[in-house]
Amino acid sequence: MSHETELSFLDKPEILQAMFPVVYSPFLPYDYFQSIPSGGRTYSIEVERDIKINCGFWVSGKDMPSLLYFHGNGETVADYEWVAPFYNQRGINLFVADYRGYGSSDGKPTISNMYADAHTIFSGFREVLSKESFKTTVFLMGRSLGSLPAIELAFHYQNDICGLIVESGSAHNFRRLWEYLSDNERKAILSEEKPFLNKVKIRQINKPTLVIHGDLDQILPVTEGQELYQNSGAVEKKLLIITGADHNNVMVINQELYFGTIEEFVKSHGR
Repeated sequence: MSHETELSFLDKPEILQAMFPVVYSPFLPYDYFQSIPSGGRTYSIEVERDIKINCGFWVSGKDMPSLLYFHGNGETVADYEWVAPFYNQRGINLFVADYRGYGSSDGKPTISNMYADAHTIFSGFREVLSKESFKTTVFLMGRSLGSLPAIELAFHYQNDICGLIVESGSAHNFRRLWEYLSDNERKAILSEEKPFLNKVKIRQINKPTLVIHGDLDQILPVTEGQELYQNSGAVEKKLLIITGADHNNVMVINQELYFGTIEEFVKSHGR
């Protein structure tokens, strides 16, 4: 399934509120999420006329590998201000992209434009690396919701990346939300033959793949990460289960293991 495929039938209010609570949920303080990162570099990538996605770029060095990162649905780029040093200290440049309506980005996100925007963001990210003379060693990473655009890009651009990292990701693209779809709508995307579900797409991704998940995750159970790993088409793949971690503390419950494993993965598969 290409990113041009019509997915607008997924953009139902009930689904959008659950997928993008920062923008749609009436229970979250929307103004709180309007901040932009104070450190690092900021870039705006135009994904549609008069619609720009803002991104943060924390640099370790121009000769270091770079990681394009898609965050979870309750986060923004600014939330990665404290995370970035853990990557930079390990010789990894971190480029984090928001979604429409997140942080200071324009517009409102939908499932269909999230997928389409990912392709434009990837192109803009590579353009930044080229124009500013960064080493073109690129990895993709997606956390939670971010697993959808990250796997989408890895599926389409395998020749342009060195590896894929999925943290707290979904094998079934948040299947609890598909109850809002009709039987025909489910058939259009959920078949094992259609490359929409992450677990189906990842079968065709042969680049080195690292899957990280917390064993106590109650939002996306650890079985989701295990299923992604089992379905991965990569010969070189690794599954890291963080003991005692839930969905939102997986990177802090054992920081050395989490970031050390990412560092080892990037260094082993960079070019």
